[in-house]
Amino acid sequence: MTLPPRIPIDGKTLSDFRLSQSRRWFLDKCGVGLGGIALNHLLMNGAGAATPNLLAAKPPTQRATAKRVIFLFMGGAPSHVDLFENKPTLARLDGTNPPPELLEGYRSAFIQPDNKLLGPKFPFQRYGQSGVEIADLLPHTASIADDLTFVRSMHTDAFNHAPAQVLLSTGAQQFGRPSLGSWVTYALGSETEDLPAFVVLSSGQKGPSGGSANFGSGFLPSVYQGVPFNSVGDPVLFLSTPKGIKRDSQKAAIDAINALNQKRFDAVADPEIQTRMSSFEMAYRMQDVAPEVTDISLESKATLDLYGAKPGEMSFANNCLLARRLVERGVRFVELFHESWDQHGNLKKDLTKNCLDTDQACAALIQDLKQRGLLEDTLVVWGGEFGRTPMMQGTGSDGRDHHTNAFTMWMAGGGVKAGYSHGETCDLGFNAVEKPVHIHDLNATILHLLGFDHEKLTFRSQGRDFRLTDVHGHVVRDILA
Repeated sequence: MTLPPRIPIDGKTLSDFRLSQSRRWFLDKCGVGLGGIALNHLLMNGAGAATPNLLAAKPPTQRATAKRVIFLFMGGAPSHVDLFENKPTLARLDGTNPPPELLEGYRSAFIQPDNKLLGPKFPFQRYGQSGVEIADLLPHTASIADDLTFVRSMHTDAFNHAPAQVLLSTGAQQFGRPSLGSWVTYALGSETEDLPAFVVLSSGQKGPSGGSANFGSGFLPSVYQGVPFNSVGDPVLFLSTPKGIKRDSQKAAIDAINALNQKRFDAVADPEIQTRMSSFEMAYRMQDVAPEVTDISLESKATLDLYGAKPGEMSFANNCLLARRLVERGVRFVELFHESWDQHGNLKKDLTKNCLDTDQACAALIQDLKQRGLLEDTLVVWGGEFGRTPMMQGTGSDGRDHHTNAFTMWMAGGGVKAGYSHGETCDLGFNAVEKPVHIHDLNATILHLLGFDHEKLTFRSQGRDFRLTDVHGHVVRDILA
């Protein structure tokens, strides 16, 4: 222990002062302070490793029925009144003005509140033992109706795409909060060391309107953020070893860089340094593993036909098959974005195309997981950021605006009731009137299924504890199996 220097002060020296006069020195020099002692304790991992694996698998804090999540994010917002909410009253009142009392205080993104009502564009039928009504546009989804839990009373707060998507993904409309996938990997870690814990796949006309905020880690260490994968070519950009670089020399370079990073981490204990080290090691291991995982041509013809997948192409079907291959190998959270559902016009044509692009693969994913014994502890979630208006947009009769008051999502596996419908909307599909479920309730329920209390899963940032559901949310216990 180094004593303070003997510097004369008013005829005395520092060593003559009582120790209470130099507490800061004591705390700073003795064991790097009490804060340092606590930090060193936290950094010890099992057998005393200096740098922990932030993605090491961790147990849930309560009973869990799901171990992993596949989120099928239908960006742009599917029309619930054309796909899942058969409303004979809306069909009968097609082309008439909505009731004035219905629109009191109502805000929409683009249309005027007095736009004419627009009836469903497609016929509905009942399916399965549950007798759930589904539009003819979704025959494959209809075939697995008894495996699904429909939440017909969803509602949200934001009526524009980016803030609504970010709200669904992070629990807040402002950028900078951790996404659902990041919270899950922060809580549970990963079941694989050779692939990212959180993988993102994208198809459709563009990426999500909310951008990378939908799968970012916010103020959590960035090791928990989603890693975008490609369905064709290199699974991750620049993953392949450059020509002329030998494998052993590449590993030597990574080891040297990580040794320097370790020295810096030992000095400042910044978790982002650990993220950098982990990313180098992960990328090196992925060069062997990822090309095989993403090569769906290794699947049987029967499996490819089940999904409607075609190797070498970019499609939602390929991504669904890839999602199954990823969770099969220990990836904790896979999110598929299909951003094509924003039908302000061309509703009939574009909605038909969207369903052709996604319906078969969604059903195949459930069937494939089920026959492999994975659906039991894999939670699959399907839905968009809000619904569509029962009123038509513009002067035509082939478009719907954004709608926050009511929409439908479905879930499967992972401990939810199969063949069950939760909640109901009014006769016009305008408001959720029975057992309403807010976005925060959905996220609270997902965390509950994974074995976590959404009120206790927190991370301290900027002087306070944050959680995914902020100060909101209730577990929707009616949908639990």
